[in-house]
Amino acid sequence: LSGLDPAQPYFQGTPIEVRLDKTDAEFVDVIHTDSAPTIPYLGFGMSSAVGHLDFYPNGGKQMPGCGKNPVSQIVDLDGIWEGTRDFVACNHLRSYKYYSDSIIYPDGFLGYSCPSYDVFDTENCFPCPRGGCPNMGHFADKFKGKIKNNFLKLYLNTGEAKDFPLWRYKVTVTLSGNRKVKGYVNIALYGSDGNTRQHRVIKGTLQPVNTYTVFIDAEVKVGTVTKVKFLWNNKELNPTFPKLGAATITVQSGENG
Repeated sequence: LSGLDPAQPYFQGTPIEVRLDKTDAEFVDVIHTDSAPTIPYLGFGMSSAVGHLDFYPNGGKQMPGCGKNPVSQIVDLDGIWEGTRDFVACNHLRSYKYYSDSIIYPDGFLGYSCPSYDVFDTENCFPCPRGGCPNMGHFADKFKGKIKNNFLKLYLNTGEAKDFPLWRYKVTVTLSGNRKVKGYVNIALYGSDGNTRQHRVIKGTLQPVNTYTVFIDAEVKVGTVTKVKFLWNNKELNPTFPKLGAATITVQSGENG
């Protein structure tokens, strides 16, 4: 039984006979996409973990792409009716859109077990454990029988628009150069199954010999990494033409470590 952002008003905090609960089926997985408090944020979905697996994409409250103004959102979508409806209940409706995308991407939407979304961006919840990470959506039941905890809260990020799945990588860059400069560093991953766009690793003071770590949610699953493209840019025009490079770049896949 899959709960697609089960309702919060009149249901959250009620007895299990009234609301969705993991006793309702052999296996219950839940996608929470609109779990901000109803007052004052008008969240329609419940925040409580109620299934065997509870997924909180993007933290479960505000979905990427839902903060657009109504005109651009209507233009982005198939028609005025769908656009207007999506603007009014965009976060709530993301749950079924993620689910339908999950049918097309059986290896996508990996959920990382974590105490909270704030901790999700640290190394405490990365990579997937030895038993693997469950897939949010249609293929969540592949994880049936692996659940040891009372309930499992899982976090992941998604794209702003279709196609929604992202694949998580940890990138560690040690800089080399002759002096520190202000600017930014981007990297792109090239692999056996696809290449990513450029992702920002560092912005601000770039200090040679320093090591920087960032998590990248890539729009493709790159497979075996064959090349990493490193680009850096000055914040301001520098007549001394400083040089900056990467001494080492380490890429770790969240899926298999």
